[in-house]
Amino acid sequence: MPWSSLAKIAAAVTILIVAGGTAAALWSGQKALPEQAGYGPDPTLPEPHASWLPTLKVAKAVGFKEGEKPDVAAGFRITAFASALDHPRWLYELPNGDVLVAESNAPPKPEGKEGGLRGWVQGLFMQRAGARAPSANRISLLRDADGDGVAEVKTAFLEKLSSPFGMALIGDQLYVANADAVVRFPYKPGDTRISAAGTKVADLPAGRNHHWTKSLLASPDGSRLYVGVGSNSNVGENGMVEEERRAAVLEIDPASGRSELFATGLRNPVGIDWNPVTGELWVAVNERDEIGHDLVPDFMTSVKRGGFYGWPYSYFGQHVDRRIEPQKPELVAKAIKPDYALGSHTASLGLAFVKAGKFDQSFQDGAIIGQHGSWNRNPPAGYRVIFVRFEGGKPTGQPETLMGGFLNGAGEARGRPVGVLPDSRGGLLVADDVGNVIWRMVRG
Repeated sequence: MPWSSLAKIAAAVTILIVAGGTAAALWSGQKALPEQAGYGPDPTLPEPHASWLPTLKVAKAVGFKEGEKPDVAAGFRITAFASALDHPRWLYELPNGDVLVAESNAPPKPEGKEGGLRGWVQGLFMQRAGARAPSANRISLLRDADGDGVAEVKTAFLEKLSSPFGMALIGDQLYVANADAVVRFPYKPGDTRISAAGTKVADLPAGRNHHWTKSLLASPDGSRLYVGVGSNSNVGENGMVEEERRAAVLEIDPASGRSELFATGLRNPVGIDWNPVTGELWVAVNERDEIGHDLVPDFMTSVKRGGFYGWPYSYFGQHVDRRIEPQKPELVAKAIKPDYALGSHTASLGLAFVKAGKFDQSFQDGAIIGQHGSWNRNPPAGYRVIFVRFEGGKPTGQPETLMGGFLNGAGEARGRPVGVLPDSRGGLLVADDVGNVIWRMVRG
């Protein structure tokens, strides 16, 4: 049978799968391990199982009905800090307690970079999951002046951006990571809107933007910026030329705009923060797809300058991905094993350490992770906010669920958590880009 016919059949079958929301485990013949097997410093890594079509289990995005809320851990309560947002993705707290939220989605792909049949099918998945709407290209400011846990002020703070994501304030300059560049804007405490034109600091890899989000973190002394840049493919199928300065953390000098590779081999590093005990840079990374329900676990890890973490040639250390040709055994030999697995296909995007004076101090020094949720695992995984305890600066034990209930009984997505922010008033803010809400949980 010619490839064109096979492609059409695959597309038609996929449409049926997407329309019905059922799983394509028919092709893999594989049964998923218990989800907890994919967590911890030594997750279970079964043999890879590539198949003609990957497992597909797409949770249709339906949002929360009036009066519905996510579930929270015992002893906590939850409110909608802000609602009626437009695909809120990432959060940042200013020194005066104002909260910035990036309302953002993927930029349009350049002509000829849509990804053919694969890209078209993936677009169907993402549309069903609530991730293909036009980007608002806006950062909004939320202010809770009376401290009741609900923002009474919501204003457009920065507009006409380009798929903004990460934010960082250094002195009187606010830095924003667009999909294609880091830009800065003048900021004065109490500002509710910035109308000044931004100044470009440094270009970022753009183009196809298979992974478009650009997380951003300032060093404690403000002398450097760190940007998480995802790969332009699943496992290099678009050619490694397109992966230049991608699947990496970049280090940028904000004064000169000069940038260099800080760490590489990180397929899609999104969440990024400083470990308050060790001072190390940590990232949460989305790993590769299409070799089974339980491969490859997403992870969080400390990031070493000059470190290589495997992608695309190996995973979780020296486990070789045989799909990649030509192989690079010299790189695989140097691949650093991640510190802690976060479950396969959980889409662990948000990462924030609980520092002194933030959120609930019973969680101090541990990490909170926003798990956006799987689209290619059966049963689904993620769709929750978890906490991982640390001892001596290192993660330990199984995760604890802080916020759940994002999937309803029919397997539909009422919400999908992304960015997480322990705030200075003792709460935890969570950006939900399907519910279009910022949720806030607090003890009481």
